[in-house]
Amino acid sequence: MDLSDKIDVLDRIYKIYDAFTDSLELACQRYCSTCCTCNVTMTSLEGYKIANHLIENSKLELFKKIKDKSYKKRFLPKITTNKIADLCIQGKELPDEKIDSSWGSCPLLMNDECPIYTVRPFGCRCMVSKTNCIDEAEMDPFVLTVNNVFLQYIEHIDQQGFSGNFTDVLLFMESEDNYKNYRIKDLTNPEEGLIKNLPMTILLVPPEHKNKIKPILNSLRLPTT
Repeated sequence: MDLSDKIDVLDRIYKIYDAFTDSLELACQRYCSTCCTCNVTMTSLEGYKIANHLIENSKLELFKKIKDKSYKKRFLPKITTNKIADLCIQGKELPDEKIDSSWGSCPLLMNDECPIYTVRPFGCRCMVSKTNCIDEAEMDPFVLTVNNVFLQYIEHIDQQGFSGNFTDVLLFMESEDNYKNYRIKDLTNPEEGLIKNLPMTILLVPPEHKNKIKPILNSLRLPTT
């Protein structure tokens, strides 16, 4: 699958998820940015899509905005979602990963709004709550299952790429060489702080959600990568 096909599949995955969340009763609305933290992660495919959007829309100053805040502490994932699934099915322990919303907000947030909202990564899209996050976020267990499945599919599509914190992936894609090498599939070793993606081998779906999630899985049928 070439890059343009992967972008098309990613857009379809976003559309399917948006349709799913449209069916939910959520407290999320414009200017609600409590969940917009510096701890969001994403794949290199999503990073490429965002970088392309910034380049095509003459928003290169947003790269500087990210770089200026890159000294701040943020979540750095040790393993990807598909690796978590593999370890869970093997009954192995997961690595300790510390994450704290007090580390700060998204480096791109402007007046409680997202300047890249239309191309925001799935890690942002899936932060939905039934209650106002200012009090305490509340997510239905089935929504958590759906979120994990979508994260696994997106990683699977980008299995030749990598994942990492939003800041690190975008700063990587800011490099013209990295941007071009990713496009021509000539990207071998990601930089420090980024981790290799894996293909999807098992889905993180608990028994009580297997029947309920079937329609979503049917809509997510993917072409061969």
